[in-house]
This record gives sequence, structure tokens and C-alpha cells, in this order.
Amino acid sequence: MSTKTLISVVGPTAIGKTRMGISLAKHFNTEIISADSRQFYKELEIGTAVPSEEELLSIKHHCIQHKSIFDPYSVGDFEKEALSILDRLFEKHDTVILVGGSGLYVDAITKGLDDFPAVSPDYREALNKTLSEKGIAELQHQLKRYDEAYYNKVDLENPHRLIRALEICMATGKPYSSFLRKKNVKRSFDTLTIGISADREIIYDRINQRVDLMIANGLLDEAREVYPHRKLNALQTVGYKELFNYFDGTWTLEFAISEIKKNTRRFAKRQLTWYRKNEDIIWFDYLDDPTLVCEEIAEKIAGPPLNG
Repeated sequence: MSTKTLISVVGPTAIGKTRMGISLAKHFNTEIISADSRQFYKELEIGTAVPSEEELLSIKHHCIQHKSIFDPYSVGDFEKEALSILDRLFEKHDTVILVGGSGLYVDAITKGLDDFPAVSPDYREALNKTLSEKGIAELQHQLKRYDEAYYNKVDLENPHRLIRALEICMATGKPYSSFLRKKNVKRSFDTLTIGISADREIIYDRINQRVDLMIANGLLDEAREVYPHRKLNALQTVGYKELFNYFDGTWTLEFAISEIKKNTRRFAKRQLTWYRKNEDIIWFDYLDDPTLVCEEIAEKIAGPPLNG
């Protein structure tokens, strides 16, 4: 049994993962690694719900606003960087907190990345042409036809995820999902995953309120600053691409905001679908007292081995 434990805090967007992560970090006198792929970029703050300055000062955070939207940064890069940080942190802490809503990035740390066959760049070139000429809806339609299982859990508004899956499907003749979870990586630490959730209506209401607050706090100005670079991978994300359509004159502001809310709700639904398949997650309600949650988690860590 490892004497080191990674506590992973997951759940849908806007549910309170940051608050719970900070409570856990204070309880265990440790630090936090963010696995939220949208919060890596220093140019994106309001639209990615980066923890407040007060929250960042209260506990040491890693992997937040440490990259630029102009820097290539993949999930593989994150896996290497985060594992290196964990090695350093576990030298002085028995417990470290991982917080984030990006399921793929969380899994990269806790389970390791899957191996995929090399494919000809011709497939990606053709798919990028499809995206340019016919739009993202055509990619979504193709993915549903090739691999409905992955279609039901991927972020359908992320063209790069769609293209990555489709190029594997087309090159191999097999569903992208058939290559997932083939590896069984053994980490040098135990992992305990806690999930935070609420009734769907509450989650959706919290999302709507958060979007309104983002707009009030200056999301339009933030999006306008990065608008000239709208084709960058980092900007193919909810909250920015909808406003880009408003800046283009394609949508009204009111419609763009409603689309941000709708697409964020869809994203939350996919997050829950992803996490509900993990039977090892210990679920808590978003209203549960963080102090009591911390005490319960401490008891579990002190008990029998977590990973078998």
C-alpha cells in the first residue's frame, strides 16, 4: 500500500469543486493541482471561472494560468507536468488534492493515457476541410455514425476532440472508444475520488447564474481581447466561441449568452455521464458541510488500502 494519497475532486461545472478542494487542502495542509483544461491559459480568466485571487492566495495552486493560448499544450504534456509536480509535492506531503472538471485530464493523472495507433495526417487534413466547409455539425453527425458510445460522452462542441476521434475511426475501421482504457497504469500513489453533485435543475440554475455573473464581470471584454486569435485550439471552448459569433455579427448578444448557457448545461450533462461510470467515486451533495466531508475522507485514508 502506498503511503501517499491523491484526493481527486470531480463534478459538473459550477458545482463548487474549488471550494471543496480548498477545504480539503487546508484540512490536510497540502497543495492543489488543477486538472481543468480551460484554466491553464493566462489570457482566459473570467470565462473559465479561475479561482479568485483570495482563493489562490489561501492555498498554493499548480497548473492554473501557467500557459499561454499560443503555447501548444496537450493532455500528454499535462500528464508529464502534473506527475512531475506530484513527485515533488509527495516529498513533503502525504496527501495532495487534484481538482478539475476535465475528465480526460483527471484520468490522465489517475489512470494514464491510452495508446492509439499512428494515422496518416491526410485524415486530419480532410476532416479540417470538412469542418471549414460544412461546420461542426457534420463532424458530430459522422462521429455518431462511427462511434455512438464516444459521441455520447465527448464534448461535442470541441472540434479538435471530434477530429481526433474521427481520424482514428477512419484510419482503423474501429470505434475510437475501443482503444480507450486498454492500459492499466499503476501509479506510485493511491487515489481517492470524491464527486460533488446536485439535482439537475439546481446544477442548471447555478450554471445560468454563473454565466450572468461572468457577463457582468467583463467576459465580453475578455473575449474581445482574444477574438483576433479565434482559430487557436485553446479558444475552441464554451463561453468564447459563442461571443465570437456575436462579434462576427452572426448572432445577437442575447442569443450568444443563451447559447453559452445551453452549451455549458450540455457540457455538465456529459461530465456527469463520464463520472457516473466510475463506481469508486464517493459522492457528496453540494450543500454538504466541507468540514464533515474532510473528516470522512480522512477516516477513509486512515482505513484499509484504497486501491485494493
